[in-house]
Amino acid sequence: MRSILFCLFAAAMFTTKAQVQRTASVSAVLPKAPIDYINPFIGATTRNIKGGSLGKTFPGATTPFGMTQVSPNTITGGDNGSGYSYEYKTMEGFALTQMSGIGWYGDLGNFLVMPAVGALRTNPGTEGGRDGYRMPYDKKSETASAGYYAVTLEEGVSIRAELTATPHCGMMRFTFPSSKRSRVQIDLARRVGGTSVEQSVKVVDDSTIEGWMKCTPDGGGWGDGAGQPNYTVFFCARFNKPLTRYGVWSANIPDGWGRRREDVTSDRYQDSVQNAHITRMAKDAQGKHLGFFAEFPTVDNDPVILKTGISFVSVDGAQKNLEAEIPSWDFDAVHAQARALWADALNAIAVTGGSETDKYCFYTALYHAMIDPRIFGDVDGNYPGGDGQPHKADGFVKRSVFSGWDVFRSEMPLLTIIRPDVVSDLISSMTALADENGTGYYDRWEFLNAYSGCMVGNPAIVVIADAYVKGMRSFNIDKAYAACLKTAAQFGNGDRGYSPGSISETLEYAYSDWCMAQLAAASGHTDDVVRFLGRGEAFRNVWDSTHHWFRPRDKNGDWEPWPAGGRLTDGYGTVESNPYQQGWFVPHEVNGMVALMGGRRKATADLVSFFQNTPGPMLWNPYYNHANEPVHHVAYLFNRLGAPWLTQEWTRAICRRAYHNAVEGLVGNDDEGQMSAWYVLSAAGLYPLCPGSTRMEITSPVFSSVTIQVEGGKTFRVVARGNSAKNIFIQRARLNGKPYKLCYLDFSDVMAGGTLELTMGPQPAKQWGIATE
Repeated sequence: MRSILFCLFAAAMFTTKAQVQRTASVSAVLPKAPIDYINPFIGATTRNIKGGSLGKTFPGATTPFGMTQVSPNTITGGDNGSGYSYEYKTMEGFALTQMSGIGWYGDLGNFLVMPAVGALRTNPGTEGGRDGYRMPYDKKSETASAGYYAVTLEEGVSIRAELTATPHCGMMRFTFPSSKRSRVQIDLARRVGGTSVEQSVKVVDDSTIEGWMKCTPDGGGWGDGAGQPNYTVFFCARFNKPLTRYGVWSANIPDGWGRRREDVTSDRYQDSVQNAHITRMAKDAQGKHLGFFAEFPTVDNDPVILKTGISFVSVDGAQKNLEAEIPSWDFDAVHAQARALWADALNAIAVTGGSETDKYCFYTALYHAMIDPRIFGDVDGNYPGGDGQPHKADGFVKRSVFSGWDVFRSEMPLLTIIRPDVVSDLISSMTALADENGTGYYDRWEFLNAYSGCMVGNPAIVVIADAYVKGMRSFNIDKAYAACLKTAAQFGNGDRGYSPGSISETLEYAYSDWCMAQLAAASGHTDDVVRFLGRGEAFRNVWDSTHHWFRPRDKNGDWEPWPAGGRLTDGYGTVESNPYQQGWFVPHEVNGMVALMGGRRKATADLVSFFQNTPGPMLWNPYYNHANEPVHHVAYLFNRLGAPWLTQEWTRAICRRAYHNAVEGLVGNDDEGQMSAWYVLSAAGLYPLCPGSTRMEITSPVFSSVTIQVEGGKTFRVVARGNSAKNIFIQRARLNGKPYKLCYLDFSDVMAGGTLELTMGPQPAKQWGIATE
């Protein structure tokens, strides 16, 4: 796969503008390809509706798992992590790095570029408030596709901004009107959720600048600093026009001032930035709040192009990345190259049937699921180590941004099928990090080497166990197992057999301990199997037979007071959920969970009620809350309860009600691709209820045919004959031509290649899929 991507990358460098135009004209008469169904605006809003927030994706240009995300920014901080929200009417600028689908103040948004004409403004301003370099834009002109974004800025004059990306670089083309003083300005201090705390810039020659931006917890960012972000972005940027008029602005930020979001957005701080000292023709500068600008005379429709390589290692690394990936000034060729990379990546799964909306939802979800974990090393393999020193990756691509609590459920299992190399890279990257930083254990939410400690459980153990039991062997299992052991010892239910005050932690740790047992068995550590299987039973320790549900205990073993709202009480021993939602999370021991609940019939009735009480739009609610991860497996429990037709009914309902081809098309945060990966798997008709097991649940696919490319040049097809919006129930099945009576497959069935043929109908076939073996 990597060699194919390299060939596509290299070939695209020779694509001319005329070839791009010819391709566009031919595509008008040819059927749509998967890449034509990418709508980067799906989920691109941070609006809160009914207590929950929507997708928080970014619409800018990126490449599959790339280091750069060249994207528009309209808002910073708060619960917005992507830097962009569709409803804003002004643009703050265009950055080279973004996070995808997350809140918690966000981070990145570095190297913010803004084209302008007229007087220089050094502060961003606010929408509807303080003046600054922020500019209105023509909403109708805004467009985005895979590897491309464009918009027209409107403030007295029109400036067209276009963005594209390579894996380590960004390219921006600004088309100016006739002006004696057109400008490209770069806010080096800007950072989503805060500020970089120190910056450096140097003019190297008549077209090149280089420097760095240091970001620490003192400057806010991830978790407003609580996520411990600590990284430096190095850059090498080149203009297509000579630097004859340029300069630097520097704001006076006294040593005693805070640098986090609430400080940076204060009037005092912004007054200082607005009145920054401007030094024209400054060759180099270093300070706490810097910006750089270059001015050019332009004629009508005159393009100013800025191409920038970045690195998290060094300026030299940024320069090498730029020289390797964008040697020319042909913006259209770079755009074509990004499009080719996405076209190849999206070929992993092909669908037919379904509606046009279904295809937009599916392929955009697949696109969003391939943004992270992103490349964190340079083209020469160098990457920043957890010890603060540069290291060179040996046999893997260094990757980062592991939203573990979210992505262990769907995104990582999806990638084990379509991109096992990325999963292996991530495991090797996390294992190297645990060694370099001296902790010896894995974190549950890693961000650019930072252990944020966000959320609960031990998701890294889950991902590693899932990969290993599925046959992945391209990472060092001895080192990974040692780190898993230390992780399980560091974080877990301990000697009590439960986590005081928490249902969520108790159930999550019980599950990851069960995964640890699976990893131990598969890797030959038989002495650990029984111990971890026993710890996997910890869910029983927080079952209250009086109230017939899970309930938190205090440190002395006594029950926490039962609330008036009962199991619908949000936060009662739970994380981002209520006990009714969290209580279904015993994926590794469904039979044991069902026995506690009073048996199959009672559990099924309760689960049906759980779904039937869910509001139509599936926005944030106290029942099946698809807007957040704790319930993402729940519809598949019906398969385990002997009622697979209810899994079919409700997964199709979720696909229909919770996903739309619209800005508000995701009912919750995409969370680095988890929400999107759920749709890809479910719409394809296969889902891993319990990662760490090789069992894949079968459900009603959205499409008539789904073809998955698996390793070794093989394909696995799911064919749903007679499928439609009404014919959602599986009547019978055949696997590789033979009658098939189970409601699940083994992972090995998929990876061996073959065909699962389903016959669909409008009524449940209650005799199909109830066999246990």
